[in-house]
Amino acid sequence: MPTLASPKAFRRFSLSGPAALMLSLAMLTGCATSTPVDDGGRQPGQWESQQASLEALDTWTLAGKAGLRSPEENTSANLDWHQYPHYFRLLVSGPFGGGRTVLEGREGRFSLTNSEGRFEAKSPEALMEEQLGWSLPVSAMPFWVRGLPDEARSYQLETDELGFPNHLTQDGWTIDYRDWERIDDLWLPRRLVMAYDEVRITLVINQWQPDTQ
Repeated sequence: MPTLASPKAFRRFSLSGPAALMLSLAMLTGCATSTPVDDGGRQPGQWESQQASLEALDTWTLAGKAGLRSPEENTSANLDWHQYPHYFRLLVSGPFGGGRTVLEGREGRFSLTNSEGRFEAKSPEALMEEQLGWSLPVSAMPFWVRGLPDEARSYQLETDELGFPNHLTQDGWTIDYRDWERIDDLWLPRRLVMAYDEVRITLVINQWQPDTQ
């Protein structure tokens, strides 16, 4: 029949003072490491708390660089985008911009102006394809650059361990969010990769100016 340990045996294994403090700290540290950590400062719950503000954000300016890769070419251009509730203006400059190209849209009317003149079409994508030979997904990008899908169209969205958008599929495009930046009280995408068939566009946003007023 097994014998019970004496009270003295139990006292030999009890912890007190500095040893107990060190054990408590180690246990707390172990618990802390189970919470997702992001080098950029993002935390769980932040995306959910700001989503309504992002959906209401309809006026902003961004400046960045887009890299275009396809079987035919591998090039890049600078983008300067001004977005308002009923108007947008996109300045494309550099190699695949053909110098300086201005794309504008207002109430369903779209125009493109470059060194060859001014042109119009029923959609910004058709206009860019006709005049430049390539196209950005301009109609959906105002949603995608904020990390949002266009709720009016079907989509699939995956999030990372912090709850931030990670992978979005919509209108035949796949959008992967690679980096984020905090501007004022909002986390906004800083780098995203958009792919459609064999076309791959990497957008790096160097400057965000959201108008949250």
